Amino acid sequence: MAIEPLQMSKGMTESIEKEIPLVTVKGLSKQFGSGCEYCSTPSHEEKEGNRCKHCGSIWAVRDIDFELYPGEILGVVGESGSGKSTMIRSLFLDEEVTNGSMTVSTYNKGKINIFNASAQQKRYIRNHVMGMVYQNPYLGLRMTFSSSGNIAEKLIAADNFHVGKIRERASELLDKVEIPISRMDEPPKNFSGGMQQRVQISKALANNPPLLLLDEVTTGLDLSVQAKVLDLIRSLQRELNVAMIVVSHDLGVIRMLADRTMVLRQGLVVEKGLTDQILEDPQHPYTQLLVHSLL
Repeated sequence: MAIEPLQMSKGMTESIEKEIPLVTVKGLSKQFGSGCEYCSTPSHEEKEGNRCKHCGSIWAVRDIDFELYPGEILGVVGESGSGKSTMIRSLFLDEEVTNGSMTVSTYNKGKINIFNASAQQKRYIRNHVMGMVYQNPYLGLRMTFSSSGNIAEKLIAADNFHVGKIRERASELLDKVEIPISRMDEPPKNFSGGMQQRVQISKALANNPPLLLLDEVTTGLDLSVQAKVLDLIRSLQRELNVAMIVVSHDLGVIRMLADRTMVLRQGLVVEKGLTDQILEDPQHPYTQLLVHSLL
């Protein structure tokens, strides 16, 4: 009797596809300072914490490795000065890295280290492959442009020039983040901090990037506004299946959003794993201190 070939369901296919990492980062290191023979490698013992005792150079992040899968949220937590923001800026190509590689499976089949890409390639990656939401909205938005104009800027950078379609896309995105369409032509400087962050999110999502980077997006917001922004981020992630890296010093934010969590201290990853596992049964003394400070 002939055996029928196995027919994979849509769910099985999606499960297999999710086995392929969207982002792979290996050996990410960023040094500030000229360096010397004693700190030529980030693992050298001649350092106090992440600072070289001889020349004063600082390894903001050292030998960071991780993988991120499609539709997953990775949380990055640590105290001020732990290297979180340097890491996220490096991933978005705002900072030149000292060492390391980063590949994205949807860009050139994951075969190119984007840290070594040309300036032209990096512009393409920032406009098509990634979106960034900064802690300070003034870094991510042009405050004197209209909200729709900010989104238009992102779309035009990705070679979308049809005015009608740009307006339609801006309207769609602002509505999705609950900015009244009647205010789409107002500049973000007229908005509250929470509304500015929502405009930033809509701009970052303009070209449907598979990866969204968020750096301390709730810092400085009132608690009720924080909750609304976090609910929005989670609902967008579920609706759009966009992968996210969320940087925060607030374990409450990480608990609500992240599937997996990575703990940074003095530029090093001291612990990583499933968020529930990290928060319920932390293994590293520093992680234990962070978790207990939340209780």
